Amino acid sequence: MRIEWVAKRRGQSNVTQMYYARQGLLTEEMHYVAQRENLPVELIKDEVARGRMIIPANINHTNLEPMCIGIASKCKVNANIGASPNSSNIDEELEKVNLAVKYGADTVMDLSTGGGNLDEIRSAIINASPVPIGTVPVYQTLESVHGKVENLTADDFLHIIEKHAQQGVDYQTIHAGILIEHLPLVRNRLTGIVSRGGGILAKWMLHHHKQNPLYTHFDDIIEIFKKYDVSFSLGDSLRPGCTHDASDQAQLAELKTLGQLTRRAWEHDVQVMVEGPGHVPMDQIEFNVRKQMEECSEAPFYVLGPLVTDIAPGYDHITSAIGAALAGWYGTAMLCYVTPKEHLGLPDAEDVRNGLIAYKIAAHAADIARHRPGARDRDDQLSIARYNFDWNRQFELSLDPERAREYHDETLPADIYKTAEFCSMCGPKFCPMQTKVDADALTELEKFLAKEPAHKG
Repeated sequence: MRIEWVAKRRGQSNVTQMYYARQGLLTEEMHYVAQRENLPVELIKDEVARGRMIIPANINHTNLEPMCIGIASKCKVNANIGASPNSSNIDEELEKVNLAVKYGADTVMDLSTGGGNLDEIRSAIINASPVPIGTVPVYQTLESVHGKVENLTADDFLHIIEKHAQQGVDYQTIHAGILIEHLPLVRNRLTGIVSRGGGILAKWMLHHHKQNPLYTHFDDIIEIFKKYDVSFSLGDSLRPGCTHDASDQAQLAELKTLGQLTRRAWEHDVQVMVEGPGHVPMDQIEFNVRKQMEECSEAPFYVLGPLVTDIAPGYDHITSAIGAALAGWYGTAMLCYVTPKEHLGLPDAEDVRNGLIAYKIAAHAADIARHRPGARDRDDQLSIARYNFDWNRQFELSLDPERAREYHDETLPADIYKTAEFCSMCGPKFCPMQTKVDADALTELEKFLAKEPAHKG
């Protein structure tokens, strides 16, 4: 779809959506996003120019259907996939991509650390995906030196970052905010550093006693991103890995650095969103969202969860969706899903489905709470279908139509029950939805009540 759009931009020194927005130019991507979001295209342009919205759209991802991430638009959901050395392969990852798109993922991150040729896996995912693809280049950088952290160089990082950009990756998690002076701040944590990328860079700094190379070479990364329109997803290397560690000195010190890096990227018209925690008690979620907006000049916030309790392995898609709904309500722009396998293993296709639906619920609930125009229309339509016992319409409007139909048909599978005025919960005689209140009857009742003295019970 975008082949003709991007052809005229190739060879320019800066091809980012932010660059064009700040020039007052309306790109085809902006028009497309405005139509999808039902928002004025001028608003899209202004929000991108301001940095409150990004349109992650690498010029080499030509089969992309552009979308946006920002507080002025609907709350978005990301699905993480990726092969590991111990599990999965390219076919399984493509199945996950297709399933993620089917169930409404707005973006997909490929977090592959093994399981085959990483370049081939990434190319296949990009070619199969109509949604933006994100990556964490530090993983492949470590693989390129056979897992020996101490052997990593700045050039190793830059080489992999540019390779991902050339392949068409739309946004990259760059762990540039963790500084050597931040490391002593994790001393009193229960779970230390839980970011894989952050842990790799922490080990490198502890070994060499030198500053984070992604921080010292941040301007070099900016130059790469300008050429391809790759958006920064600034990684929160010091995010809390348990509720005990939430909102601590280490997390907030890194957040301040992320704000500085955001503004540095903006000086070159490069798009930025900022990643956030993690594990956060419910009473601290609003503080975390407000603090990010303050420190990062309202760049879009992209949070993992957050999980609001640590005692539910196997159910962390639920513990985190609770936090995600609150974070979205307070202004988070995108929610990174958590699956039931979190902390336990590599998610399979069914885990992707369950995690995504939990997060689509959270994002939609946030949109309703933020009073986004039209956010509740689908809810109202489904409620009308439910009241009218239009079972097929209920299934059609569900976030997961197949699951809704499956549960209904477990006990009442015959087609005749698709028009029945009951389900197996209440049976044919006790369903309260059968109590249809006739408008004429209500009018007569109102006349009666107007004549009669108030009933005293």
